[in-house]
Amino acid sequence: MRLVVFGLPLLVVILNWLWPLPLPLGLKVVAATLVVVAALYHYWSRLSSGSVFAPEFPRLLVIVFNWAFGAILFLTLLQIALDIGTLLVALVTWQPVHISVGARVVVGGIAGGLAAIGVANALRVPPVRDVIVTIPGLSPAFDGYKLVQLTDMHISRLFPARWARAVVERTNVTDADMIVVTGDFLDGSVAMRRADVAPLAQLHAPDGVLAIPGNHEYFFDYADWMQHLSELGFHMLLNRHAVITRGGARLVIAGVTDRSAPAHGQAGPDLAAALAGRPANAPVVLLDHQPGNAREAAACGVAMQLSGHTHGGMIVGLDRLVARGNSGFVSGRYDVGGMVLYVSNGTGLWPGFALRLGRPSEITRFKLRAG
Repeated sequence: MRLVVFGLPLLVVILNWLWPLPLPLGLKVVAATLVVVAALYHYWSRLSSGSVFAPEFPRLLVIVFNWAFGAILFLTLLQIALDIGTLLVALVTWQPVHISVGARVVVGGIAGGLAAIGVANALRVPPVRDVIVTIPGLSPAFDGYKLVQLTDMHISRLFPARWARAVVERTNVTDADMIVVTGDFLDGSVAMRRADVAPLAQLHAPDGVLAIPGNHEYFFDYADWMQHLSELGFHMLLNRHAVITRGGARLVIAGVTDRSAPAHGQAGPDLAAALAGRPANAPVVLLDHQPGNAREAAACGVAMQLSGHTHGGMIVGLDRLVARGNSGFVSGRYDVGGMVLYVSNGTGLWPGFALRLGRPSEITRFKLRAG
């Protein structure tokens, strides 16, 4: 299956798009070689760091790889569409139809342009997205409470310290009462990313900065990262909760570990433990990196769940496939058994596939309303 997924784009791009172009043979060979090199991006990433999730190349090279990888993807789809369209015309007219050089150039240009736009969208510092959520049982003392969510920053060579610093600056001026981070802080070990994550220590809000791990934290020295993030000022909610008070009113912020944790020898998500001992009748906001268990959270009386992980599906159309792997949840707001689930598109993106088209990144500011 992997051979088919990897080989089909190469066959389409090299044999069905590149080779028919009226170019010198030597130039075609060079271009075909570059296509193969770009298609092997994740292999080179693994060689660079030992992990496919952390390409340790100069940032410009990571950007070029992502553009080339995206261009191959789009060109494959466009060339297949062009082939099918040509075949249909030939069948209807019952005449041989040849794809012109101009048509091949056009689809190549469109593919390159879409990839460039997708990478540019992925790299930007996200805007603040405002969402109003009415919480049943929320005390009037918390009416207007502002909660800001960051998620899936994937701090790496692609999203380095200066990007993280810009995200921190934009987040700190949101007038948030609390900041939460719902996992996937980074891609790389503490040694690789120490300088890049350092700006996160400047995040501040009156009620603190709370966080949970995502699946990527387990790929890189999980225990070291939990300690280091705590030292940076994050209150890590590992199957635990915190209670926020306003006079006699209370709001519970609970957090669970990631579903992938047991596969890495760590404690998996335990919602019962996270909620144990919480104040009676206090609404619960749950932080869970992956949205797949939202129905179970709703059944346990959680009022609101904040998740990430899906990156919003990254590309319109692809989001439908991503939703299928996440219990149907991929982007935005859902009503799940009376609970509000919000799945953020993410603040950053995994550097192995950094393209966004129609699914923009975000820093999400929630204003809670008593209801």
